[in-house]
Formats: sequence, C-alpha cells, structure tokens
Amino acid sequence: MTVVLMLLMLPFLVAQPDKPKEPDKPKEPDKPKVELLWAKGAPGAAGEEDADKPSITVYPAPSDKASGAAVIVCPGGGYGFLASGHEGKEPAEFLNKLGVTAFVLKYRIAPPYHHPAPLQDAQRALRTVRSRAKEWNVDPHKIGIWGFSAGGHLASTAATHFDDGKSDAEDPIEKVSCRPDFAILCYPVITFEDPYCHKGSRENLIGKNPDPKLLESLCNDKQVTDKTPPTFLFHTNADTGVPPENSVLFYLALRKAKVPAELHIYEEGMHGVGLAPKDPVLSTWPDRLAAWLKVRGLLKK
Repeated sequence: MTVVLMLLMLPFLVAQPDKPKEPDKPKEPDKPKVELLWAKGAPGAAGEEDADKPSITVYPAPSDKASGAAVIVCPGGGYGFLASGHEGKEPAEFLNKLGVTAFVLKYRIAPPYHHPAPLQDAQRALRTVRSRAKEWNVDPHKIGIWGFSAGGHLASTAATHFDDGKSDAEDPIEKVSCRPDFAILCYPVITFEDPYCHKGSRENLIGKNPDPKLLESLCNDKQVTDKTPPTFLFHTNADTGVPPENSVLFYLALRKAKVPAELHIYEEGMHGVGLAPKDPVLSTWPDRLAAWLKVRGLLKK
C-alpha cells in the first residue's frame, strides 16, 4: 500500500515549473472628477437643479507627460444646449495625449440663463484652476480657454473681458485673475452684428431686442486689445451656420493689436465638426493646434 501511494504522489513531489507571470494590466486612468464652481450656489442661480450648478470636469494629464499647461474647454450649442461629447470630452482626451490637463466647463444656458451667467461661469473656472494650480499640477501662467461655436463666443468673451482679481473679495478664488494665458477658438461666434451673426446664439444670450451698447460689448472683435492673449483659430469656408468671417474679424483685430495669432480656414467641412476624426482632411486640423501649442512653449514637460 505504501509503495502504491508513493507512486501516485510522485508527480507532485517532483518540482513543478513556476507558472509564467501574467503581465501587469495597464493602469486605468482615473475617472474624470466633477467640481462645482460655487460650493454654496452660483450667483443668480434660478434653482437647485443640476442645470443651476455650473461645474468643471477634470481630466488630469498623465503624470509622465504633464507639461503644466491647462485648458478650460467650452462646448458649443448656441447657448441653448451643451455639445459636451465631441466638443467637450473628446477635446479633453486629445489634450491629455499632449500632456495638457483639461477642464470641461458646464456653463449655464438659456432658458433660463442669459448674459452674464455664462461669462461668470467661464471666469470662475479660470480663477478656480489658477487658484488650485498646485493641487492639479498646473502652471498658473499656462492656463488657456478653448471654445467651439457659441462656446467659442464664450471663450473669446473671456479672452477680451477679464480682470486681475478682486483684492478685497472674501472668497480667495475671486482674488485671482480670470485672464486666460491663451485662447483656442473653433468655428467661433464672434460678432453679434449682421450679416455674419449667429442669431440663435445672440437671442439665447441677450434676447431679441438687446440694448445696443450690450450688443456691441459682446461683438468680441471690437473688444480686442494688446492685453488679449495669443489665439489659435480654426474654421471652414463651407460653414453656413457660423460664417468664417467671424474668425477673420477676430484675427484681423488681433493683428491690429499686435497679438500673436494663427488662423486656419479649411475649404470643406460643415459647422460643428469637432475634431473631425472621420474626415481624412479636416482631421489634420488638431495637428496644427498641437504644433501651435508646441511653438508657444506649452507642451514642454
């Protein structure tokens, strides 16, 4: 019996080769975190619903690529909805691949919100990121804003309407400057004057019969100064929703003010293309943006 048991156990007594070690699974990126811009409620909030609570969704750059640059991303939608997918999440992920931390802005829109609520939200986002730069591994002098369509109007408004902070504010975030260090404008709404105005954006933001002075103050090509930050612009010649003259007007104003700028107008392409990943020609425009960011020194680790 003993001999039989020994023979049966022999295969287990012989040293077994080690099992090959399974390769480490790549670490999944942290899920984007949502941060309210005002913990105690936004100024002029109409209620307590989600739409009444402007926020930023944080997309941190990978630590091995992080350059310290950051961008607030403003989706378009005519100030009536937010195209937060192809004009929010996708641009944020594109920026992450370049080593740039992204913050997708959820700003207040019509109805019930009108000017100045969206601008308040964009300015607050810039102040928040700058005041918490160390926490997010961001350089406070490399914080830009990127907007699409009506989000481009919001971004260009933030780039032309800003302050150095309110030194006497009780809220420490409000003491920080809301001036972006650079701007990226994609098929942006710039003017609120005919014939190149996008009327839907204008009506949602300031109504059908706005005060002429308010309207002019939000024609952002007229608000450019030498303090306006360096700007990259992308548009298409075939855009009938927001004519490319919007970008041209802003570019010429930047030229006049001697502000560094770069403008790309592709011949084909409808309005609202985002990063245009499925178009073999238009999909090259993000490469132009990446090159511009590199030239500006924003991608240095």
